[in-house]
Amino acid sequence: MYVLAAPCILDPSCRARGITTDEDIFWFNRAIERCKTFDIEILPLPCPESIYLGADRPPASYLDRLATPAFERLLDTLEEQVREIIRERGEPPLCIIGADSSPTCGVAATYYTAEKQPGRGVFLARFPEIRALDVKIFGKYRIYLAGPLFTEAETAYNLVIRDLLVRNLFEVYLPQEVGDTSHCRGKAEHRIIFTQHVRALDEADIVVAVCDGADADSGTSWEMGYAYAHGKRLVALRTDFRMAGHHECVNLMLEESAIVVLKKEELPGVLESPLV
Repeated sequence: MYVLAAPCILDPSCRARGITTDEDIFWFNRAIERCKTFDIEILPLPCPESIYLGADRPPASYLDRLATPAFERLLDTLEEQVREIIRERGEPPLCIIGADSSPTCGVAATYYTAEKQPGRGVFLARFPEIRALDVKIFGKYRIYLAGPLFTEAETAYNLVIRDLLVRNLFEVYLPQEVGDTSHCRGKAEHRIIFTQHVRALDEADIVVAVCDGADADSGTSWEMGYAYAHGKRLVALRTDFRMAGHHECVNLMLEESAIVVLKKEELPGVLESPLV
């Protein structure tokens, strides 16, 4: 199992002078961490811009400095090199991890002109059959799985969802696995559990919340509100066919703060798993 990656993710010095931020480095490192966690090999793509313009270069759009016949010939050569690697491995990569804004390795946005435009960079555009994820999407793989955990059925279902997410290359924090299941716990233990869950919420990239039942579980609702207030992405899983209102699957405030999915099988796609 392997991914192709924009070379700057492993070596930020490949980027044009002065454009790399601390946030970029954070997401580069998180993407690398995800690959290490799930034993995914990273194969760096060649860097057409560094080869053509040199490593120490000012930022520029494709039309500014790269729209030349010589650069197109270089892309031809580099594309064939990458395709030969794929042929030798005998299997396609899970995806390409790109870096948005790059004229060559952008995924959803690129500086083709001086104004950022939607679409792939000119090098990644040569591999339309391979799914591409921006590094800031690929690096978001830590999930806090919220949901009721008070019955055997609830805890068993939470494990089903946890396993589904792990199979799709997500790291999952599941409260019931850290002692949040005892009805006889004391106040000191309450504080420890609360602090641990809040820390996990802070560290999570995404909160997936099981919202089945006549009304969403109160603890789950609190966790969703906390996550929303801190800018976390929220996905609510509602398999219960009962409606909370004429136009609501679940409580209005929860529904408006989350993406609602109605089947667990939809989660990998909504979460942009590299396997989908």
